[in-house]
Amino acid sequence: MDPGDYDAWYNSARGSWILAREWRLLRRLLRLGAGHRVLDVGAGTGRFTALFDGAGFIPVGAEPDRSMRAFAARRYPYLGWVGADARALPFRKGSFDGVLAVTSLCFVPEEERSLAEMLRVSRAPVVVGLLNRHSLLHRRKAGRGGYRHARWHSPGEARALAHRACPGCRVRVRTAIWLPGGGLLARLVEGLLSNRLPGGGFLALAIEPS
Repeated sequence: MDPGDYDAWYNSARGSWILAREWRLLRRLLRLGAGHRVLDVGAGTGRFTALFDGAGFIPVGAEPDRSMRAFAARRYPYLGWVGADARALPFRKGSFDGVLAVTSLCFVPEEERSLAEMLRVSRAPVVVGLLNRHSLLHRRKAGRGGYRHARWHSPGEARALAHRACPGCRVRVRTAIWLPGGGLLARLVEGLLSNRLPGGGFLALAIEPS
């Protein structure tokens, strides 16, 4: 996908609303504040990396795709960008206070290995955004457009993945984006439903050693 086309979606009314909802949930699950060093795995064009910077974190964006990484570096030249595959992160154990991946693991062949790598380089929570197979988003988007090659998980499958990568870890599962259209009804529903309910299209996990 062309980085410019991909990034432009975030400027649409729907894209900016989804970005804000996902960011809010990720922030809550990460349980870290300003000044902490975080790694964004599969950073793409850098939208979430930049949000963490704006909130006072010290973020590093890891992105294997050269064109995406170049786009991010041009737009946010003041941030750190690393060419890195999630399956073999070039950092020492415990290099970061927290690590996140926003739907990037949905496109990585070895998701369990990638998640184990994220846990290795993090001193605290690892937060992962996945795509919920038990959602309206799946019914509408699975196999189409940017979702064509994506892997979808049920909440139970996501929890099992986390426990395989980190046996004995505490895992919190939350969802958001119940109505993916982003219109007035979607925004109303989003404000009424709890993130603990399982039906949102965005499936977020927080994984912490017990």
